[in-house]
Amino acid sequence: MSTPGELVRLEVEGGIGTIRLNRPPMNALSVQVQEEIRAAAVEASERRDVAAVIVYGGEKVFAAGADIKEMETMSYTDMVDRSAALQSSLTAVARIPKPTVAAITGYALGGGCELALACDFRVAAEGAKLGQPEILLGIIPGAGGTQRLARLVGSARAKEIIFSGRFVAAEEALSIGLVDKVVPAAEVHRAATAWMATFVSGPAYALRAAKEAIDRGLETDLDTGLEIERMLFAGLFATRDREIGMTSFVESGPGKATFEGR
Repeated sequence: MSTPGELVRLEVEGGIGTIRLNRPPMNALSVQVQEEIRAAAVEASERRDVAAVIVYGGEKVFAAGADIKEMETMSYTDMVDRSAALQSSLTAVARIPKPTVAAITGYALGGGCELALACDFRVAAEGAKLGQPEILLGIIPGAGGTQRLARLVGSARAKEIIFSGRFVAAEEALSIGLVDKVVPAAEVHRAATAWMATFVSGPAYALRAAKEAIDRGLETDLDTGLEIERMLFAGLFATRDREIGMTSFVESGPGKATFEGR
């Protein structure tokens, strides 16, 4: 089942939603693409038949950055008006309350890299290249790159990548934690699908709580993070899946529960 946007669509099959970018040749993130990403992320968040999400640009390229021709004519005040919406369009992906993975082929650069960073995980093709080359345009990443990249790989590595604007090859990206798996190019979407399939029959509200506890906890101090965890942990005792999981464990041992997602 597919919900079409003109340039971004949400395809749903087997409990997995694929947010598919389709703006040849390089999936440049124009304002229209940004807003269609936002709409697809909101829909994926709300649909009960979507348990996990893949963000995918196709077999040739993930997304090679912002639409520079569109940006070139923008003034300071134009970008003041637009920058919050640019950031929040990708934050909508980060806030999907379900496991997410970026399936990266070709290039994930600039805004494309920031889109990948907004996902929980990243699977890259062997020949893929990632980077934040905004410095080469006289600007800095503006859709989360300075924040999410530093949190993922550490401040020094993030500074080196952002200050230089260089492209990071897949194997290096794997070694520094920028991506989580590297597979042959033809296997990228299949590998992402297999990974997300492991969550489809999981306890949906526990997965949601785990993601929120980690993400929100990283945004604050340890004591506040522990309180976020405590409240979410206690709240899961109101779910049917908690009853199912514990009863199954007592009666049959671990790993045999059939969850209902409620």
